[in-house]
Amino acid sequence: MYQESAGKIFLNYAIPQMIGLLFNSIYIIVDGVFIGMRLGSNALAAAGVGVPVVELLIALGIGLTSGAGVVISDRLATHNYSAARNAFLTALFLQGTIALVISVLGNLFLQPLATLLGATPEIHGLTTTYLRYIVTFSPFLLFSYLLGGLARNDGRPKLAMAVLTVGSLSNILLDYVFMYPLNMGIAGAALATAIGPVISVLILLPHFLLRKGLLYFEPGVPDRQTIRWFITLGFPSFVMEFSIGMVTFLMNYGIVRYGFGEEGLAAYLLIGYLMLIILTLFLGMAEGLQPAFSYLHAAEERQKLAELLKIASAVFLLLGIGSYALVFLHSLHFYQIFTPGDEALAFYAAEKSRPYFACFFCAGLNILMISYFQSTQTPGKALLLSSLRGFLLPGLFILTLPSLAAPSCLWFCHSLAEACTLLVYWLVRDDKGKRSTSGNRMNLTHNP
Repeated sequence: MYQESAGKIFLNYAIPQMIGLLFNSIYIIVDGVFIGMRLGSNALAAAGVGVPVVELLIALGIGLTSGAGVVISDRLATHNYSAARNAFLTALFLQGTIALVISVLGNLFLQPLATLLGATPEIHGLTTTYLRYIVTFSPFLLFSYLLGGLARNDGRPKLAMAVLTVGSLSNILLDYVFMYPLNMGIAGAALATAIGPVISVLILLPHFLLRKGLLYFEPGVPDRQTIRWFITLGFPSFVMEFSIGMVTFLMNYGIVRYGFGEEGLAAYLLIGYLMLIILTLFLGMAEGLQPAFSYLHAAEERQKLAELLKIASAVFLLLGIGSYALVFLHSLHFYQIFTPGDEALAFYAAEKSRPYFACFFCAGLNILMISYFQSTQTPGKALLLSSLRGFLLPGLFILTLPSLAAPSCLWFCHSLAEACTLLVYWLVRDDKGKRSTSGNRMNLTHNP
């Protein structure tokens, strides 16, 4: 499965997932444009209130997918195919249980959930309408991430890319159909978001039903020890994905606390769109590399694993530096797409973007190493880095640095957190590759 050179493995696994997730991020941005232009600010606010639920679902989906992927790749690499298929069955069982709980409880407590998320009386009805579709269809969203990720682990990275791309494009098309010709309002926007994963699942199922790879449905009993491994190995990815929402929450708090007001909040909304695109490039490649890292580690192909990590590090570093150059020179043009009648806001956002993204090349390397540590069964280090960059260091710097220095330092806090996290990585990294690959493996070949 991984007989090619390290360079070809990178191209075959990292790039397709990056492209797929990039389409997914573009959809999220286009969705906001559709809602704002067609339905107005109240509907946009209602959808914004519901975003944490979507982010939580995505984080749960990616977390379980990552944990299951590491276990399954390990078993495939050691030719324990029956155990790999039992892990596949266990992942489906666990994801189904989580999905059922979320769908049932979400609908039962829809009204208080909207209030808890911050819906004001004016938008409460719109928010509950939006959330009803999201929680009802949440099983499809969760399974789209799980099946797509496991298709990558089963040697089909381009299928996973195609699924993300088709799902995102269908969302955009359905947004238009439901909100314009059918005039369904906020319900149409939510339904478009909900149906996209349904299409993704339908595309993915034949791979497993028709036994096109090593993973397919086979009778068995879900294994509790395997579930514990899923959670242990997948939790760093959950934290890493959910940290986007955590940083947004902390920055919004800081913007209000240090007196940047509505202009600061509006500017950060625009910066958030650009941040989503940049982080998606890193997250997509890191997710794409997980099967390769896990397989090579389990197969004890130490040299190829080191070569792959070296290539990935160079690409992530160059991409981070190139992204900042584009931010520095051209972020104004990006922001002007969203503010055709407010040039001052676009200029303000572009000005604040320069310190905000200054160390984002560190973010790319941090995300890569979290994926590497997780994939090579070192979840403690992965969780440490995820927690530091996700909420511990951003929270510390946002709460203290603007007060100790100047309020304008707020816009540098996220980058500073990424830089300090990278420094911690250098302190906890493997001993310059001298540690035995086999000595750093958990026993994931348990067969119930």
